[in-house]
Amino acid sequence: DQLTGIFMDVPERQNLFAINGFPTSHGAFMGLIMKPWGERERSDISVLGELQGKFMGVAGVNAFATAPSAIPVGAGEMPVEFVITYPGDYTQLASTLDAIDAEAKKSGLFIFTNADLRFSTPQAELIVDKDRANKLGVTMQDVGATLATLLGGNNVNRFAVQGRSYQVIPQVPRNERATTEQILKYHVRATNGDMVPLSSFVSIGQSVQPNSLKTFQQLNSATLQGVPFPGRTVGEAGEMFPQGMSYDFKGESRQFVKEGNALAVTFAFSLLLIYLVLAAQFESFRDPFIILVGLPATVFGALFVLWILGQANGMMQNNPPFNIGSGTINIYTQIGLVTLIGLIAKHGILMVEFANKLQETQGMDKNSAIKEAAAVRLRPILMTTAAMVIGVFPLLIADGAGAKSRFDIGVVIAAGMSIGTMFTLFITPAIYSFVARDRHGKAPDMAPVAEAVPLPVNQNSKKKRQAPPPMQEAAE
Repeated sequence: DQLTGIFMDVPERQNLFAINGFPTSHGAFMGLIMKPWGERERSDISVLGELQGKFMGVAGVNAFATAPSAIPVGAGEMPVEFVITYPGDYTQLASTLDAIDAEAKKSGLFIFTNADLRFSTPQAELIVDKDRANKLGVTMQDVGATLATLLGGNNVNRFAVQGRSYQVIPQVPRNERATTEQILKYHVRATNGDMVPLSSFVSIGQSVQPNSLKTFQQLNSATLQGVPFPGRTVGEAGEMFPQGMSYDFKGESRQFVKEGNALAVTFAFSLLLIYLVLAAQFESFRDPFIILVGLPATVFGALFVLWILGQANGMMQNNPPFNIGSGTINIYTQIGLVTLIGLIAKHGILMVEFANKLQETQGMDKNSAIKEAAAVRLRPILMTTAAMVIGVFPLLIADGAGAKSRFDIGVVIAAGMSIGTMFTLFITPAIYSFVARDRHGKAPDMAPVAEAVPLPVNQNSKKKRQAPPPMQEAAE
């Protein structure tokens, strides 16, 4: 009731639902459906922060608030699911998991942590005095069959009444199986036919058992679940493992770990493809290197701006007054970084291609050629950068659902182009002066002079075509 009241007090609430017994019999799941973006003032992150603070005040319940991933990445209950596997006993596994859970809570980097293996479920055990039972003529098979019939709730037969079939389920009434002490009042039939009370040879003991026993990849496993703050990776807990234990991930965190290096692979293949295309275009392996030399500065500029935004988000607890994106490396920022490869390469192409032509046509040395090319191509370069930054400006001021993803793409492209252009205008000419091939020797020093070459002429035709002598006028 307290949790329901907390959800009902959220102004952005549109609907509320609850599922009891999920994901385990000791748990429950409650979902808050928020109003559309245009009908509320706060974001889901702001609401989550408020709910988590109120959940801490509910006694007897280990509750946490989280939001589903924007991109479905697999079946998982929480963002981080850290799995420990061990071929040995669950007791050693539970003690190791408790140590890791304590370190995670001590770090202050997790909003919430939960270990799914805990020896906290009370269990009643029937302790049978076999010698006493043998003297009374009671076998263990009789004890088991009697308890299974009285408490098992098994279907033993069916009967029909008025064309309908009903199950026969023998079981003692509910009020006679409410406590464990009532079990001792049950009777079991001995070999001589007498009814013997269980209390004469059975006692009840108490023990603690784990709430569930799970396996992962055919090994005994335990899972530490959590909702973390940005910071240290959970893999640092591996130093506390006894010999023979290992760890893995599952759910959303497993997808992140498996695909975390995809950006580096994609970036490398994109860079290689563009390098080979430029090498074929310029018929040189030096010129593509000079063209792409400004790319590291471009990527650094984009990542530096993302880092600043991430720090700002952390200082404001992911609840800034206006949209500044996520400030993290995600699928949207990765798309922006790959796009920057082609955009920033265009600046180098403009300068390098023009400088090569100046060397070949005007006989300029490479230092003078690249200076002239940088000055002449400055205007197209700045126009290209300005056009791209202005083109992504609507992404930076986007509002509503999906605004963060659009902002992430826009800020990477805008920051990378702006910072990368400033560095490219200085780095590319400097590298060209040292690395580029000297081409001015190909141009001739003087223009070629056309020489008259005598052609063979037929004498007969020459006589025929010879003009008649001019007529002299009489001077009379």
